[in-house]
Amino acid sequence: MSKVNTSGKEIRWLNCVFLLGTLLLALTVVPAFIWMKGLDWFQVALFVGLFICTGLSITLGYHRLFSHRSFQASWPVRFLTLVFGAGAFENSAYSWAADHRRHHKHVDHDEDPYDATKGLFHSHIGWILFKTQEDTPLDIVKDLQKDKLVMWQHNHYLAISIFAGFLLPAILGGIWNGWEGAIGGFLVGGLARVVSVQHFTFFINSLCHYIGRQPYSTKCTARDSALMALFTFGEGYHNFHHTFQHDYRNGLKPWQFDPTKWTIWMLSKVGMAKALRRVPQERILLAEITEQHRLLAEKISLKSAKLSEPIQTRLQAAQARLQEAFSQWEKMEAEYGKALEKKLVASREKLAELRWAKLKFQKAIQDWRESYRMALDYFASQAAMA
Repeated sequence: MSKVNTSGKEIRWLNCVFLLGTLLLALTVVPAFIWMKGLDWFQVALFVGLFICTGLSITLGYHRLFSHRSFQASWPVRFLTLVFGAGAFENSAYSWAADHRRHHKHVDHDEDPYDATKGLFHSHIGWILFKTQEDTPLDIVKDLQKDKLVMWQHNHYLAISIFAGFLLPAILGGIWNGWEGAIGGFLVGGLARVVSVQHFTFFINSLCHYIGRQPYSTKCTARDSALMALFTFGEGYHNFHHTFQHDYRNGLKPWQFDPTKWTIWMLSKVGMAKALRRVPQERILLAEITEQHRLLAEKISLKSAKLSEPIQTRLQAAQARLQEAFSQWEKMEAEYGKALEKKLVASREKLAELRWAKLKFQKAIQDWRESYRMALDYFASQAAMA
């Protein structure tokens, strides 16, 4: 494929024609068709059904299953996510996972394919339209080479994507309402749906690094946003994901919208998924508290304020106890894991030690939170007096 160098960037012509062409058609031809022929319930159902199938195939399949190995899935799940994932026209799972792993390895740096620090346009779609770095080496996904289904999809990606993305909705529409239904299925369930799924996926690379909070870490630009989670099948809790990338959950809290997590959990209940990876709650709590402690220190620095000596001493002691309790828990967890692997009788003793370490850690968290509240109350009282 020929490329032209413009302002130091090589234009990826095929990507430009497809992405910009489908967007233009979705904004012009699709509305014109609906205006002239109307929109029936089958076309809406086709759009919604394929939107869910292809969108979840990206978030559940391409992302959490193949890129992060956050769970294991039976062959029907892998097959369907590969077929419908191709229908999103976002490359093969093999190539997608390579780019995504490179993103996590070099997040917010030059080697990051969709580096958010280079601007919203670049992280959203610019990195696909223009070649600004060498292609991702595929040795980063050597494990996927052993998966025959993944390599089958990679080797036949174009045919599978055209079938699942455009032909299938056209065929279903034709069965429903003849040639008019086929055209409507192609335009609504195919074209408009492909554009929608693509840009909602692109939101994960772009807006999820710009909108929201950073409750777990500020080491990169990734943010947690309940709003973005609504548009990305739960991927909007991106700060949690970048802090704990191998966890099958993105929305950790029960009330957080994460249909990808719910689907994986339901698949596990019917025997179609297993080995769901979860970060221990203790690690998550430590990350949250460490970030809260950093923000408190930043607040003190910005206001050139000082805590009263008793509160400062208590807070520092609580932080030290917390770190010590976590280290002890971490050690006990590792020892218990080794005992289980060796099937030692001593594993019962190690389990008791682990439970004791967990209780000690929980007590340390409670002490720290009380100290933290005292510090906040102190600042509030000082502000009221000012």
